Amino acid sequence: MPIRWRGGLPGAAAVCAMAWAFLHSGPVGALPLDDIVLPPGFRIAMYAEGVTNARQMALGDHGTVFVGSRSAGRVYAVVDADGDHVAEDIQVIASGLNLPSGVAFHEGNLYVGEVDQITQYPQAELRLGTPLPTRVVVGGLPDNRHHGWKYLGFGPDGKLYIPVGAPCNVCSVTDPFGTILRLDLTGGGPEVVARGVRNLVGFDWDPATGKLWFTDNGRDNLGDDLPPDELNRVDSDGDHFGFPFCHAGDIPDPAFGDEGSCAAAVPPAQRLGPHVAAIGMAFYTGTMFPERYRGAILIAEHGSWNRSRKIGYRVSLVTLSGDGAPSSYDVFAEGWLQGQNAWGRPADILVMPDGAILVSDDAADAIYRISYEGGDE
Repeated sequence: MPIRWRGGLPGAAAVCAMAWAFLHSGPVGALPLDDIVLPPGFRIAMYAEGVTNARQMALGDHGTVFVGSRSAGRVYAVVDADGDHVAEDIQVIASGLNLPSGVAFHEGNLYVGEVDQITQYPQAELRLGTPLPTRVVVGGLPDNRHHGWKYLGFGPDGKLYIPVGAPCNVCSVTDPFGTILRLDLTGGGPEVVARGVRNLVGFDWDPATGKLWFTDNGRDNLGDDLPPDELNRVDSDGDHFGFPFCHAGDIPDPAFGDEGSCAAAVPPAQRLGPHVAAIGMAFYTGTMFPERYRGAILIAEHGSWNRSRKIGYRVSLVTLSGDGAPSSYDVFAEGWLQGQNAWGRPADILVMPDGAILVSDDAADAIYRISYEGGDE
């Protein structure tokens, strides 16, 4: 039987209209990868083209890269069968889905996150090219599409983690909205890992400590520079990160600030750029990159839509000190934004077995491979 969420939903919550548009005309012809600026010794190359609205990626046991597609309603299987780091087989393995942005691969099975449910595709990698059976394993999630798309991951505990975003720009929320949920698919109800989370579209676990880190997009319409996006760390189950009453640890909301105190909110581990739209993230667990990247966090900054001057459209790097706290926040890869024209929008990061990383781009319908080829860095 699928797990079903039966918590109370906020029937009177004001659901704000979402201002959403791609802020460019889309790629024309070959993508200008020469525009991408990387640290010395790094190289970017095309891994796969034609993956419409490529969002979260998950790696199968045999090298298949599964990709969710939010706006296209599809899930792709991307295969590099000959090992030359260029995919020659791109299959649509599911279509007609409800914003299937999130994908995860666990114990041979593919999991796809739609707005209101999580579906399992048993042994999907071994059945490519044939109709795939499906099984709904989590049903009854809220059907609000505003911030309703999912990012999925199985933690070190073997449980499935699912965010449920706030159905608004800013509004009062009750569970399950504004939370991170944890589910044991072998049985039992959902547990709330964190609250006060506005719009989480990326998370990963620190391989050194096992702690969950996640990105969160700050509210809109407070001006160009407020609030910062956030990189957060969950230290204890039930941590509250401030939404809707407090942003970035110390910025009371002008409309909802009386719902709580910033002193009661967990501040971000690292403030990110304001409205950079930080989404997919990954700890770098490979050995290809130089030492300073080992254990650091790579973040896909999707790009601002409501600033007078655009920022983001890049991959950033957060390094950690010996005590696990952020020690630097820098640009790792940029160039998708040229002046105020964007030809691409990084969406997710996937560390590959050889230590290279893949970066999905939901605007250019592409996946890039970034490798380190030596030299001064």
